[in-house]
Amino acid sequence: MASITFEGAQRWYDGADAPAVPGIDLVVEDGEFLVLVGPSGCGKTTTLRMLAGLEEVDAGRILIGERDVTRLAPKDRDIAMVFQSYALYPHKSVRENLGFALRIARVGKDERERRVAEAAALLGLTELLDRKPKQLSGGQRQRVAMGRAIVRSPQVFCMDEPLSNLDAKMRVQTRSDIARLQRELGVTTVYVTHDQVEAMTMGDRVAVMNAGEIQQVDAPLALYDRPANLFVAGFIGSPQMNLLPARVDGERLCLGGYDVPLDPGTRAALTPEVTVGVRPEAWTLVAPGAGVPVRVHLVEELGSDGFAHGTADLGDTTAPVAVRLPSRGHVGPDDVLHVAVPSGAHVFDTAGGRRLSP
Repeated sequence: MASITFEGAQRWYDGADAPAVPGIDLVVEDGEFLVLVGPSGCGKTTTLRMLAGLEEVDAGRILIGERDVTRLAPKDRDIAMVFQSYALYPHKSVRENLGFALRIARVGKDERERRVAEAAALLGLTELLDRKPKQLSGGQRQRVAMGRAIVRSPQVFCMDEPLSNLDAKMRVQTRSDIARLQRELGVTTVYVTHDQVEAMTMGDRVAVMNAGEIQQVDAPLALYDRPANLFVAGFIGSPQMNLLPARVDGERLCLGGYDVPLDPGTRAALTPEVTVGVRPEAWTLVAPGAGVPVRVHLVEELGSDGFAHGTADLGDTTAPVAVRLPSRGHVGPDDVLHVAVPSGAHVFDTAGGRRLSP
């Protein structure tokens, strides 16, 4: 196996006013499962395709292990790619699809059959080896696409939104299968998705991207607990973090008529315009007059969880707010909740977006 290193890797499309990826600096450790996540158009797939050799690198370089692969053809990089579409040969059986790349590489028949059998057993495809793709479900087809990558025993797996064509239940099962397989095989993996739930549940580390640049790389819970800036705070979490404009009055921070508890480090770092971030589950419900009033517009009942979505009255302005409810069936539309901001709220500089709280 091998690590991956991006050193100022840049991609600039002809005719564009700005680079799609201005210059990525990133290290993926040997055997690590790294997820690139971000909104559509943020550059995550372009970054993956630069690694795979499917996009040119206009500046900087990419290394796999100690080997500079920046100018190498895709076939010489020792990677395997799993695409969003299954890209299976419809006229070939599962066995033939799994072994096709090995046959092209002139791997001997006995070795080819051994690798196909091992991959099929690992993926639960042994009973399906003689079927054609049209006889398989979406999840089974995706497993065949993964198996085709596994049999090659590459140094690196590249996965480009492989679950986006599956239904919700199948996505949950298949992402569990992918995470398990990666741990068992120990192959360095770069996985692209726009779904932050996938990113949080699968990755050893997650790199959040926006406008071609990496905003933060960290363990999933660290991203959730300590977002580095406003973009990460608003992107990671479902429902997303509540981001509310606040007023600075000396060393006090106010949401409407309510003072936000601050630790000394945050108080010393305050800038003229700040935004307070509060996770939906972090609000404390309080008596009327003791906190920020929130008029409820919608109650989202999810079984084990419930969320009230409404509008907070901040005095001179309003803001959308989501609040996790402690029980079901006791809050409805047009009710008014009063919520208090907990100690240790996230505080950000509104203009630059950077995190101010420790």
